[in-house]
Amino acid sequence: MLNVVILIGRLTQNPELRKAGDVSVCHFTLAVERPKRNGEEKKVDFIDIEVWREQAENVYKYCRKGDPVAVVGSLHIETWEDKDGNRRRSLKVVVSRVRFLPTGRKAEGEAEPGKEPEELKDEDIVMAGDLDLDDIPF
Repeated sequence: MLNVVILIGRLTQNPELRKAGDVSVCHFTLAVERPKRNGEEKKVDFIDIEVWREQAENVYKYCRKGDPVAVVGSLHIETWEDKDGNRRRSLKVVVSRVRFLPTGRKAEGEAEPGKEPEELKDEDIVMAGDLDLDDIPF
């Protein structure tokens, strides 16, 4: 049997972080576009995502609403009866790997659009043969 889900989409809201004992768990919804067929309108699926442990903390720290991410995980289906006796079901992807994708936001120290980066000078360039192993801090 195989249960692998790979999705690329955008967060629909800021991620929520909770603790399950000492373990972090993060929840968010991912908007994933379906492929268009013969002039159809764009369709989007909204998929609940659950991330655990250190990855959960990283998602909470670095991702915001609208950010694109790629996730790999497995599909989990939970069934229960509500208070009226109706059978209910929920679907979510429990993630094993998260990949942050470029957001388009300007990072600190990044050149402004249309502005040329500063030109390197010869003294800024270090050749591998010029390195002294005692100068490396690790």
